Amino acid sequence: MEILDHNREAWNKQVEDGNIWTKPVNSQQIEEARKGKWSVVLTPTKPVPSDWFPKLDGKKILCLASGGGQQGPVLAAATGAEVTVLDNSPYQLERDKMVAARERLSIAIEQGDMRDLSRFADDSFDLIFHPVSNCFIDDVNKVWKECYRVLKKGGPLLAGFGNPITYIFDMHEWDVNQNLTVRHRIPYSDLEHLPKEQLELRIANKETLEFGHSLQDQIGGQIDVGFTIKGFYEDSSGGDLLDSYINSFIATRAIKE
Repeated sequence: MEILDHNREAWNKQVEDGNIWTKPVNSQQIEEARKGKWSVVLTPTKPVPSDWFPKLDGKKILCLASGGGQQGPVLAAATGAEVTVLDNSPYQLERDKMVAARERLSIAIEQGDMRDLSRFADDSFDLIFHPVSNCFIDDVNKVWKECYRVLKKGGPLLAGFGNPITYIFDMHEWDVNQNLTVRHRIPYSDLEHLPKEQLELRIANKETLEFGHSLQDQIGGQIDVGFTIKGFYEDSSGGDLLDSYINSFIATRAIKE
């Protein structure tokens, strides 16, 4: 099946269901951002350190797979940068369009695949902001390669992603019997590892299909295409079962040398 098409419909449904990543910022948050009081997240709870951002007045930012009316509008209001938001879900992008119209922000809206940035020329952006999302595509190395191409030399790629340890467990067993059972190998794929009946149910219910990429691909993949990792932190999910044991999200700051 075509993952891009399925996860587009799944995220449209997430918007309708009120997923936390689909709730747009309010006017007060935009007003505070214009005054210099702002923060954005790459992972569920921890704000990105302010020193991860270069001076961005008049620069170009790509918010990659970052629809939902959250990061893009805040960055546009706070920095005065030219912001482009690219996302697979048109419903998510409608959130950005709504906030931009409400707050009179100029934001370019692009629907597309994070693995294919061919619409953008080489060296197009001064910063790429890529919050947790590459678990919804099968090949994260394509994302890093495209990010490196469209980013200007010296520009940062700020990325958030899940620790693959989350995917070693049988989540169906946890949901049904509250048993935390190690079941899967990494790299993980819903398409390859889920039993047929569970996969068919997820597809029928328009639930997202996910991939647990190895840290070799998530971090090593950035280094392999030419990035230098200059920053790193971990974060919790804000309430999931593993939070008592390990921070299951990671953020990196990588520079195109």
